[in-house]
Amino acid sequence: MKRLLFVCAFVVILHTSTMYGQSPDYPYGFSLKTLFIDYESQNGGSITEFKEYHSGFEVGFHKQLQSNFNLVVPVKFGVVRSHNPELGDNHKKIYSLDGQIQYLFYRPQTNMTPYLMAGVGGVGETDGTFNVQVPVGAGLFFRIADNAYFNWQSEFRYSLEDDRNNLHHGLGFVYLFGKKTDKDEMPEEEEIEEILDSDGDGLADDVDLCPQVAGPEELKGCPDRDGDGIPDYRDNCPSYAGLEIFKGCPDTDADGISDNDDECPNMAGPQSNRGCPDDDRDNDGVRDADDDCPDIAGLVTNNGCPQTDTDGDGIPDANDACPTMAGKASASGCPDADGDGVADAADKCPSKAGLAAFNGCPDTDGDGLDDSRDKCPTTPGSVANAGCPEIAAEDRSVLELAMRAVQFDVGRATIKSESFSILNQIAGIMEKYPDYNLAIEGHTDNTGSASNNQVLSERRAKACFDYLVTRGIPFYRMSHAGYGETKPISDNNSLRGRALNRRVEFNLKPR
Repeated sequence: MKRLLFVCAFVVILHTSTMYGQSPDYPYGFSLKTLFIDYESQNGGSITEFKEYHSGFEVGFHKQLQSNFNLVVPVKFGVVRSHNPELGDNHKKIYSLDGQIQYLFYRPQTNMTPYLMAGVGGVGETDGTFNVQVPVGAGLFFRIADNAYFNWQSEFRYSLEDDRNNLHHGLGFVYLFGKKTDKDEMPEEEEIEEILDSDGDGLADDVDLCPQVAGPEELKGCPDRDGDGIPDYRDNCPSYAGLEIFKGCPDTDADGISDNDDECPNMAGPQSNRGCPDDDRDNDGVRDADDDCPDIAGLVTNNGCPQTDTDGDGIPDANDACPTMAGKASASGCPDADGDGVADAADKCPSKAGLAAFNGCPDTDGDGLDDSRDKCPTTPGSVANAGCPEIAAEDRSVLELAMRAVQFDVGRATIKSESFSILNQIAGIMEKYPDYNLAIEGHTDNTGSASNNQVLSERRAKACFDYLVTRGIPFYRMSHAGYGETKPISDNNSLRGRALNRRVEFNLKPR
């Protein structure tokens, strides 16, 4: 019998060496086993006397409690030697009903699933009293199909009655059923993309060159105050209708010199005399015959004589918006350090030349968003994405997949080798988007203590951070944090919910 038992076990192990361990996808099951019962070795006999073993059989019901815990209720029948010395070498029948808990060391990629078990049961005898026994032991599941297994289990059974301790060895078959279907999964809500139009001009911000100021569609959403068909941000004279050739400025006297460059805008004159007639020595726009100060440039309204200029910037106090501070004519007489035509007091970027439409700030990358609001000022991007390039759909898919694909050893922060491929893809994405930083966030389900879950989530996020550093990603472009069980994305009362909550998220953010 001993030799037959070992041969059977060896054949089963060889047959299942390429199989996987017990799957947690089936919540119910039943089992049939042949039992080898040893009452002799625990009550004065020898454990090597296999001929003294007696036979029996077992029928059991299985219920999965969690991914690593099973409840088993076995009913056993067998024949053992009588413990009544007055009956000599007679045998008696026994029957029992147990409640057992199995703890499975389940890993999907392993060849078999070992487990430990413990429980309590009642045993009746045809010759003897009813007694309570406490079984403890170990076993193995060998997979032969998606929901069918060979099973071996050995248990020591401690009895509360004298001379009743015994050993049970069982070999048999387990069948699982009740697999979950796709109908059990809740459909995900379809995301509705919101179209943002900040200035309400009918153009979405991602295509509007001036998203904060309303403008017509033909000018790509930018305003045109003087209605000359040239948007204000390209119009050197945004308050006066002009011509494209003069960058939006008029040429009132039609002398081929735009009014902003013509020192005599109301009197035609040659380019050599800055647009003033030849009979105007001081080029102040007043003919010498009518100029009370023909050799000193003055004002037409003052008969060619200059007016008071307190700050000495060449702009009369009457026309100087900053009469006590020397400035530039392009800024209405106010200081303009960067010379962009926007006075320093109103310039959001006073040390960098910019555009009036952007309050004096430049748009270095020409994406329609000024540098003061552009999180990626040297790389063109959409206004809706704060001036940064959009993350491609395939790259977003990789980041979303990584949340579920990066796996760790159970209860540890050791990254499984099959997760290296997806982490390498994330390293490639970081190189593709140099203006983005990466936030790594670890999360757990609510299994175990909150303090342990917090520590585990932090260690797992740090493990991913360290791996990406080894792939050449600078540490200052990444951050890592753990949130334990505080930010679930699904219901912790289901296996699927807890699996979704155990995750590491990878979020790209503009610098």
